[in-house]
Amino acid sequence: MWSDTLLAAERGHLIRLAIWGATCAMIGTALVVAITLRRIAAPIITHFAIQTLAWGSVNLVLAAVAWRALAMRDVSAATRLDRVAWLSAGLDVGLVGIGLTLASAGWMLGRRLSVIGAGLGVIVQGLGLLILHLTFISVLARLV
Repeated sequence: MWSDTLLAAERGHLIRLAIWGATCAMIGTALVVAITLRRIAAPIITHFAIQTLAWGSVNLVLAAVAWRALAMRDVSAATRLDRVAWLSAGLDVGLVGIGLTLASAGWMLGRRLSVIGAGLGVIVQGLGLLILHLTFISVLARLV
């Protein structure tokens, strides 16, 4: 019974990750299409959209690969899952730091709007993934 609950929690996390990825990919695509059709020069929005589209696509692929690997877990596999979730949360914090570095460097080194837009896109992705992973960790903490 415990393994069933863990599998359901992991499945729910992957569904939320896929929804996040699909939403980001659609928003990124819509922004790129809108900018292209209107033929406007908006480097901050263009590079934000490119980051959003790219990260959303990567999230979709990761969710699909993890979905195929779903299985019932024993205690040691559940512990590994918990540690991987904490590692992912740490990487998300690093991703936010990279985005902040990009955005601030773009601002300080000549107000380069394309770099600022890319940095903002990375920050949004990092924060979104951090929220998803911390939510999953809180569910795991109640189970493991």
